[in-house]
Amino acid sequence: MQAARHVVCALSGGVDSAVAALLLRRRGYQVTGVFMKNWDALDEHGVCAADRDCEDAYRVCQVLDIPFHQVSYVKEYWNDVFSDFLSEYEKGRTPNPDIVCNKHIKFSCFLRHAMGSLGADAVATGHYARTSLEDEEVFQQKHVKRPEGLFQNRFEVRNPVKLLQAADSFKDQTFFLSQVSQEALRRTIFPLGGLTKGFVKKIAAENGLQHVLQKKESMGICFIGKRNFEHFILQYLQPRPGRFISIEDNTVLGTHQDQRHPRGAVTWLHREPPTGWFLYTLGQRAKISGLREPWFVVDKDSTKGDVLVAPRTDHPALYRDLLRTNRVHWIAEEPPAILVRDKMMECHFRFRHQMALVPCVLTLNQDGTVWVTAVKAVRGLTLGQFAVFYKGDECLGSGKILRLGPSAYTLQKGRSRATAAPKGSGDNPGDSPDLSPTP
Repeated sequence: MQAARHVVCALSGGVDSAVAALLLRRRGYQVTGVFMKNWDALDEHGVCAADRDCEDAYRVCQVLDIPFHQVSYVKEYWNDVFSDFLSEYEKGRTPNPDIVCNKHIKFSCFLRHAMGSLGADAVATGHYARTSLEDEEVFQQKHVKRPEGLFQNRFEVRNPVKLLQAADSFKDQTFFLSQVSQEALRRTIFPLGGLTKGFVKKIAAENGLQHVLQKKESMGICFIGKRNFEHFILQYLQPRPGRFISIEDNTVLGTHQDQRHPRGAVTWLHREPPTGWFLYTLGQRAKISGLREPWFVVDKDSTKGDVLVAPRTDHPALYRDLLRTNRVHWIAEEPPAILVRDKMMECHFRFRHQMALVPCVLTLNQDGTVWVTAVKAVRGLTLGQFAVFYKGDECLGSGKILRLGPSAYTLQKGRSRATAAPKGSGDNPGDSPDLSPTP
């Protein structure tokens, strides 16, 4: 008789991972629960949220009668996730640490520990996602070393594992898994992929897991918790004075100043600390003292620390239809065949979790980066976010947004100047709109 397959399940202390472990037990697997501690700090009330989550994860293992382990990846998280997070903000971008964490911590460090130290046949998480492999196919996977060089051997026969959206489209988390490696997906089971959130809660309620069912949903960046984001980030980055400038007439509407104590102590003279230009994300409402009407961030000047704003939430300066990514991480390890063949491909993308998918055309560059042309201009495209690509239910992969095309407002002004220019003046380069992407 074959020994029960050993699955190591990542437990966060929440309801999703708890039910994932329960479902694995019901399938007859030998299950081990592992809690990952990735951040080591207290919240504003002097309590370490990770310790509370760890206790909840331990109680899940008690209820399910499975072994419990705790591992610490605080150092790895700082080096691979948090340092990148700070670096991106210093460059004026808006990072997504959850995607980076999945790539480097959950589906790399944790996977190696589960396979190497705990002798797992597979790992599992509580993510709402699916793959193209059945459970037994996951257990049959063998490590295949990838050939050296840029491309795989043309004679190598290997069907890549597909990352597929969950049955619950609202809870689908393939967005956060879009940088996970093919090797990791080959060894991963997602027990919740075919379930709705409501049904998961029902399972928890009926199986003695009320303590995780009562917890609030974990939203936002894990290492910040309930603290004020600006208070937190300004512990690590120096705020720079700058101005709020209207995109329409270059009027200075206000400033964001460094108002700390003259001796340099981090004691704010006002209730809220000053905000650095790097903290503003394109599309968000700007906090401009003395102005009641809302203004929205449309661009940032990293050299001067200025934040450019527009007076309406639907202002054309907020809309763009062109972006360029860094080298794309393809789930299948190689770009889709049609994209390689034609250098262009129609698909969909999103750059925020749960936003509606946007039809687009990808143009493949020789260095593995892509231009993304949206069929319709999109509000709030943001440097540093990941453009995640989909074809039907399949998540193809993602690339970090590093360049943006001109806004609809810039193009409108360019057309207006061209229309107003005297006949024959079109030979002057200065009369043409700047169509080059902004760095």
